Amino acid sequence: MKTTKRENKSGTVRYLHLAHNEWDPVKGRAVPKVLFTFGREDDLDRDAVRRLVTSLSKLLEPGDALAATAASDLEFTSSVPFGGAYVLDQLWRRLRIDQIVGRVGQPKRGRAGT
Repeated sequence: MKTTKRENKSGTVRYLHLAHNEWDPVKGRAVPKVLFTFGREDDLDRDAVRRLVTSLSKLLEPGDALAATAASDLEFTSSVPFGGAYVLDQLWRRLRIDQIVGRVGQPKRGRAGT
């Protein structure tokens, strides 16, 4: 994020920009290149910013997305795609499929085996 300030009659107004630093060999330093302007800081549509962050996060691996949005004092160590397996396991147990499958092939009570 890059901010710029402008002075007007009512005071100082800050503008927010999404910027990327590019190396300028002539100047011998990095120069910010504005990719998108969000407008005035006091008029910022925070819901639009949340939607943008959510959309951009979909392009990353879950661990990278979490690391990009987590506080800087946290260290992300790893991520395992576990959600789908957990949901299926819980559904399997809730429908008692594990019990049904466990009884398959066992002799039934009160009946003579063939």
